[in-house]
Amino acid sequence: MATLAPSHPHGALMDAVYRRQKHIYDATRKYYLFGRDGLIRGLEAAPGMAVLELGCGTGRNLACIGRAWPGAQLYGLDISDEMLSVARGRLGSACQLARGDATDFDPQALFGRQTFDRVVISYALSMIPQWQLAMAQAASMLAPGGTLHVVDFGDFGGLPGPLRSAMHGWLAHFHVTPREDLGAVAARVAEHEDLTIRTLRGRFGYFRRITLRR
Repeated sequence: MATLAPSHPHGALMDAVYRRQKHIYDATRKYYLFGRDGLIRGLEAAPGMAVLELGCGTGRNLACIGRAWPGAQLYGLDISDEMLSVARGRLGSACQLARGDATDFDPQALFGRQTFDRVVISYALSMIPQWQLAMAQAASMLAPGGTLHVVDFGDFGGLPGPLRSAMHGWLAHFHVTPREDLGAVAARVAEHEDLTIRTLRGRFGYFRRITLRR
């Protein structure tokens, strides 16, 4: 498995955050990371298609993708070796995993291929400082007919003001910053890469799903 330099500042931060949380991550996140399962159901990943998740964490989504779309070739990238340690145990040889920075990595060097049929980013952009670069890189790696599927926190616009402020404050404890301009950035990436775009706003603006298609 390819590795990232241990001194990478964001990688070190994420390792520190998840060193203990990794043991309870999946059990707790299922109560507030909404929209992931709908994204997986809509992948339409036929056997033989290459599916890459950026910010794959514990491998929960990739395991679900493998069950929902048998025969898909699974790949996962994460900056935290602590989270990847859980993903390795969960996925074994069913998925090729690598440690890397989603904003700047060489897919050929890490995975032996340059493009992917499906790329997934699930609740990772809100934790990546230069998240716009991660989205641009993901879109650039789409094969002809490929799709990029993004789900992340929305603007919480349908929630009462005090609850909206409380959500932002609570997420900040986990180094999470909702990207309220996610739709605008996705539209610019789509225009630059000549992709079509489809968006879905979750109830109360809690989450946003975006699909870009080549």
